[in-house]
Amino acid sequence: MVRVLLADPLEESGVRMFEEAGHEVVQLGDDERDRLPELVGGFDALVVRSRTKVTSELLGDGGRLRVIGRAGIGVDNVDIQAATELGILVVNAPTANMISATEHTFALLLALARNVAAACASVKAQEWNRKRFLGTELQGKTLGVVGFGRIGQAVAARARAFEMRVEASDPFLDPAVARRLDVELVPLEELLGRADFVTLHTPLTDQTRNLLDRERIALMKPGARLVNCGRGGVVDEEALLEALDGGRLAGAALDVFAQEPPADWRLAQHPRVVVTPHIGAQTQEAQERVATDTVRMVLGALAGSLAVTAVNLPFGPPGREGAQFLRLAQQLGRLASSLLGGPPRALHVDSWGLDEALQAPLTVAASRGALTPALGEAVNFVNAARLAEARGIEVVHSAHQRPSAYAHLIGVTVRGEDDQVRLEGTLFGDDDARVVGFGSYRLEFRPAGRLLVLHNRDVPGVVGRLGMRLGAAAVNIAEIHLARHSGGGDALAVLQLDQEPPAAVLAAIAAFEEVHSVRYVDLGDG
Repeated sequence: MVRVLLADPLEESGVRMFEEAGHEVVQLGDDERDRLPELVGGFDALVVRSRTKVTSELLGDGGRLRVIGRAGIGVDNVDIQAATELGILVVNAPTANMISATEHTFALLLALARNVAAACASVKAQEWNRKRFLGTELQGKTLGVVGFGRIGQAVAARARAFEMRVEASDPFLDPAVARRLDVELVPLEELLGRADFVTLHTPLTDQTRNLLDRERIALMKPGARLVNCGRGGVVDEEALLEALDGGRLAGAALDVFAQEPPADWRLAQHPRVVVTPHIGAQTQEAQERVATDTVRMVLGALAGSLAVTAVNLPFGPPGREGAQFLRLAQQLGRLASSLLGGPPRALHVDSWGLDEALQAPLTVAASRGALTPALGEAVNFVNAARLAEARGIEVVHSAHQRPSAYAHLIGVTVRGEDDQVRLEGTLFGDDDARVVGFGSYRLEFRPAGRLLVLHNRDVPGVVGRLGMRLGAAAVNIAEIHLARHSGGGDALAVLQLDQEPPAAVLAAIAAFEEVHSVRYVDLGDG
């Protein structure tokens, strides 16, 4: 019999689905929480919400556990790497709160435009001051949607019903897709300067953290209003507070904060800010969908289906070597996309000497890697192909029979509008992933950690000046890998660093007369 442990409360509809499938369901009691590490290995599936932290210590050796279901979209409370190493599939419910988040965005938008919260508080205080709460209409205004995925598109559709003009900014969306949706796709800076209302719907990644920083907020149209019902951390909260205090922005409506609850309450308490305590998904319908969607995913995973919203490896089983090649393809796609410097338009995956059964998974893995810099945890092995297609990215795979210089080789080419990045990689031993080709350069490095990639003229002194500049900023070089075409031509350097270099240091290096380009990428553990 399949045993399911509910570590956190789940809606009754979800519990019934497990029971109707003939599975034993056990609800963890508050008095048993301390025993969770010793209990979890005796179950086939574990379902959690945000309260339970699924750490490597909690999982132990995994026992009989096969699936972890996160009832919600975020998986920050689940150690994905530990689960993957134990062969445990992690599934979630990423679309369950789409409607609720969309509607809450409009609730905040209207509340902000019409001073609803302040007016309500005034009347409750037995005041009657109509002139104080002069608002603005949505009709005829421009709504700028930053991040044009499912929620962003749903918000745009509702904005049209209010006769608003909609512009969108999403570097990973094909303009043809935007045209089909009758939305003008513009660069972020241009959108900020034209929008009366700006609403944020981007995932939180290294690329989107503080996306609206002091410089970009300064570009916003004077008197504009900002709504963030997406992810905390996308806005520089100190810069937003300054813009509100200085009168540049007429107001802001926030459901999310970088730290929740906030450590600094000044922004939440600002008279021109409408706030809610991260309740975008807190509707009865959304909670029902969270439960039923999560249970559906867990049941599918237990049955061996690949049609599940898996956060980690859903292919089963590719074998140890196959799993390592999938990981390599993902690393190559992520690094190439990060180095491209713009949205990918095409992805080409080549392979030599690999089993035919791995061809499709390799392409999905490379696609997932290529989309990760923009989408973060929202992209996984199950939805990577669909997300690439939705963004108009052409994905092609070619399997080659002729031998290469290596017994097994994967090549990933990511093309943008005007440039492309080509990487080739292989495995040394069972699991030592290496890049062995970078465009036309032959060099070898591990696609992991903090990487600084420098393209420069091959003249004396460049590497020395680079090292001195990093050293002065207390940035240690762990490894350095060099390649060149010919003496006096161009050269490539890939440095693995122990610390992240400050932006000012990167700018200074880019200003070197001999440097063509410099890019920093943090791949974590790869």
